[in-house]
Amino acid sequence: MKTEARIFEIVTIFAFLAAAIYGVSTGLWSGYGVEPVGLVALILTGGLALLAGSYLRFVARRIEDRPEDREDAEVSDGSGEIGFFSPGSYWPIGLAASAATIGLSLAFFHIWMLVIAAFMLLITIGGLVFEYHTGPNHE
Repeated sequence: MKTEARIFEIVTIFAFLAAAIYGVSTGLWSGYGVEPVGLVALILTGGLALLAGSYLRFVARRIEDRPEDREDAEVSDGSGEIGFFSPGSYWPIGLAASAATIGLSLAFFHIWMLVIAAFMLLITIGGLVFEYHTGPNHE
């Protein structure tokens, strides 16, 4: 996680530096003042990268180092079971369809369709999350 956190920190620094340069250069040379849309987009990009990088750094401090984070790691250190991955699921298709329906309903501003699509989205999120839930084990 330390490697991923470092990547997001580099993106954060780049975005904030680019925002400063962009704001100063458009303010000086455009003739119309600072161009707000690009400046805000670069600042929000830096903020989002800072948020993700801070989370990854926070998690990296609380877990043991993975083979990717150690300098002395061998290739064989990363072998073995990684985790459980679903062999096939239809819930992501429903999730994408309901998210696309929300986008369409917002684009055309149909509130009735937005309510139905939000309900569809909640159902598909629940189906995806609880797909392999078997309930509490009473042994």
